[in-house]
Amino acid sequence: MFTKSTIIRSPHAFATRRGGVSELEHTKSLNLAFGRGDSDKTVLKNLEIFANNVGFDPKNVISLPQIHSDIIYKVDKSDCGKGYFIRDGIDGADGYITDCQGVALGIKTADCVPILLEAEKDGKIVAVGAVHAGWRGSVAKIAPKCVKMLCENYGVTPTDIRVCIGPCIHKCCYEVGKDLLLSASAALGEEIASKFITPKTGASGKYRCDLVALNRHLLTECGILPKNLDLIDKCTCCEPETFFSHRYSGGLRGTMLNVIFM
Repeated sequence: MFTKSTIIRSPHAFATRRGGVSELEHTKSLNLAFGRGDSDKTVLKNLEIFANNVGFDPKNVISLPQIHSDIIYKVDKSDCGKGYFIRDGIDGADGYITDCQGVALGIKTADCVPILLEAEKDGKIVAVGAVHAGWRGSVAKIAPKCVKMLCENYGVTPTDIRVCIGPCIHKCCYEVGKDLLLSASAALGEEIASKFITPKTGASGKYRCDLVALNRHLLTECGILPKNLDLIDKCTCCEPETFFSHRYSGGLRGTMLNVIFM
């Protein structure tokens, strides 16, 4: 039903597509997002099953509409339920931080990069964070921005933060066009962009994009220690029986949820 980091100490989980009650062929079986063909009742039942297995109250999760931005909110108990049980009058975002016990930060993915973070001070976990990093969020440096917010809000340094990059599409399957290379070059500089977006052999005008390596670079560049940076080395597109993949399915798929809480 889910995979976990080997270094994150806070309760957390990266969902797979297994273990739920969705019966549609493309959402079987643990679809955790509305708008994919399942009834709302089915999605909420899947959330309940997932939450019970991971160990959080489903009504305490926050998972706003994701807009491929670098917007990160500091959230608390007043935000619980937004995205699942409260769906009207809410803004979009792609990341969260909190120091509130029981508030489950939820990132939805089906190829994009889920990144979970925890900050420790004097031997105690003082805050957690979560970000959704598609290519737009990645080149906008959403992951290092989350690190900066944790430091500014909770009195920690990057060396106090542990990070895990979860299952996502890897370079082997993420073919992109030159427009993405140009956008990344404008945001990050040509040297960095060309390091992680490389020409595809034998395919003129096509490139391979390595979002995992890019985010690892950005995280270590902002001060995360290599020993505190974990990776669940699973490509969602290579393992469609285990994970939902937008690229593999051509968009006809369910959605996974990745959570962390204190």
